[in-house]
Amino acid sequence: MFPHQRVAERASIFPPIREVTPQPDRIDRPADAPGLNPEQQFRAIGLEQLNATASMLIRRDNKYVVHKDRLAPAWAELIGKFDILEIDGKRDFIYDTCYFDDPEYTSYFDHHRGRRQRCKIRMRHYVDAQLCFAEIKLKGKRGQTEKRRIACSLDQYGVLDARAQEQIRAAYRELYARELTQVLEPICWMRYRRTTLVARNGGERMTIDRGMVFMDNDGSCEIDDDLVIVETKSGNANGIADKVLRVLHQHPTNSASKYCVSLAALGKVSKYNKLLPALRKLAAVPTCKATTA
Repeated sequence: MFPHQRVAERASIFPPIREVTPQPDRIDRPADAPGLNPEQQFRAIGLEQLNATASMLIRRDNKYVVHKDRLAPAWAELIGKFDILEIDGKRDFIYDTCYFDDPEYTSYFDHHRGRRQRCKIRMRHYVDAQLCFAEIKLKGKRGQTEKRRIACSLDQYGVLDARAQEQIRAAYRELYARELTQVLEPICWMRYRRTTLVARNGGERMTIDRGMVFMDNDGSCEIDDDLVIVETKSGNANGIADKVLRVLHQHPTNSASKYCVSLAALGKVSKYNKLLPALRKLAAVPTCKATTA
């Protein structure tokens, strides 16, 4: 069964990831010059500095589903205001994520119904850094999202042990003053490549996810590499990146949670009307899902 395969074995079922060759930080050509990767124009920042400047474990989020070409005009506005995460010469990182829910998909339907107090539980393998964390994202007051993380070994990926479950349930109890009663099990998996930008003045991050593949034990759905999910994370959901995107007539896509989109795209839920704007933009409406295993 897929949930209990080891990391090395699981990696073979995902499509190959295109490696990005590091380029010099200083490039004199404009961001829209032919053949230029605009990400290479940003000044680099390390992981330690990113966490010190903008860990954003409590934040407000906006998600945008856009074609990558629509982002081209944004780069010129963001360069100089944002730095880019770079680790060992890389600026493009592979993320594997396993989401947990109960058999009734309570987390999914809480999101779909717009329940104010809701959570998502996942385990994330940062492939390039060879790190693994169990995480719970809790939606709280005034639309803020709070994230808690528990360090795990790579061998744990896809399995929440008793320690991780207890810490997840304790975080839920602390924020909501009630117990998390869901019996958690792995529901779906995904892989994508992420680029992370960090505002130089601190307090804001922007991530760009592409090359998304959603999977469960029955099949998969691969999203066109030209379609990306941009997520802005700031204190008020109206940061620098949000303003730049708004000027370019790009507006947040409601209900663009990758977990919820993946369940709908994989045909695991029959109710997904709130997700239709995101599904259509990603060409992932269940009737047009891409492949089966």
